[in-house]
Amino acid sequence: MTTADFAAFSNHAVMFASIVYVLAFLSFVMEWAVARKTPATVSVTATAPAAERELVAATAELSGGEGVSTPAAPDNSADQDHELRVEKWGRIGVALMVLACGLHFLGLVTRGLGADPVRVPWGNMYEFTLAGTFGVSVMFLLLMRRYELRWMGVLVSGFLVVVLMLDVLVLYVPAGPLVPALHSYWLVIHVAAAVVASGAFAVGALASLLYLVKNRATERGTLRENGYLSRLPELTVLDRVAYRVHAFGFPIWTFAALVAGPIWAEYAWGSYWNWDPKEVWAFITWVIYAAYLHARATAGWKGRLAATIALIGFASLLFNFVGINYFFGGGSMHSYAGN
Repeated sequence: MTTADFAAFSNHAVMFASIVYVLAFLSFVMEWAVARKTPATVSVTATAPAAERELVAATAELSGGEGVSTPAAPDNSADQDHELRVEKWGRIGVALMVLACGLHFLGLVTRGLGADPVRVPWGNMYEFTLAGTFGVSVMFLLLMRRYELRWMGVLVSGFLVVVLMLDVLVLYVPAGPLVPALHSYWLVIHVAAAVVASGAFAVGALASLLYLVKNRATERGTLRENGYLSRLPELTVLDRVAYRVHAFGFPIWTFAALVAGPIWAEYAWGSYWNWDPKEVWAFITWVIYAAYLHARATAGWKGRLAATIALIGFASLLFNFVGINYFFGGGSMHSYAGN
């Protein structure tokens, strides 16, 4: 295959991956929708107050059992069928996520093979977004095996669908050679670390968002026993997952932004620090996440406040990636990243 063939294959793989992500999103939506519906066929006797059931039993004894029917045992078949339907849609969603992740990987690899000369597939915003969303997908699938996080699937798949759609429609550029400033092995090290950290921060932000939603419902007393929010892990588990994912991503982001980035800057521009807008905002993002982890470790900040700081950090990360290129692109030494 020629480089043009690989580039075309990459475009098709990304397109099919996006379609499968949409199908996974719809499956997870169905899982949430089915879980939200409480079976209506549960016996009235099963839900009656205990005092009322005792009164019926006492009446039966006084009358010698004549004319009074004993309440039938509750039929749990409706609950079981309901759980099976929920489980079915969830498993379909997971299977589609795995398939989409595989197609996503093919699209990413062939994107690099489609460039002339062959290179790593993260030389511009389109490719970085493609790699970052792949990192989010992999991170979710790995965490799902350890924690009960399948119910994050609707948010993760929805996030991936929206970001990939914007990536293809707004950021896409044909595969081509790198600009001279990117001809360095530090491109592989610096950007790969940033991609992994960004994927971890995205999953951590989604876990924090779920925490805030469930915590709000709990405080308001609107958390239904059989509703979709009740099927999420406990608040303490969501809080712990968010913390551990951020704790995993932070040292990688530290290496990418404060170690590999300055070394590459000195190699490319002759200075470790140039007060470039993207450098400054990457440091601001680092400070926010450092404050999040420091507050958790020392002051014991947990729950709603910690989740809010995590979301602020992710918003800062997104602005550093997108906002800097659009608002300060002309004055940034990283302006080539938008090409």
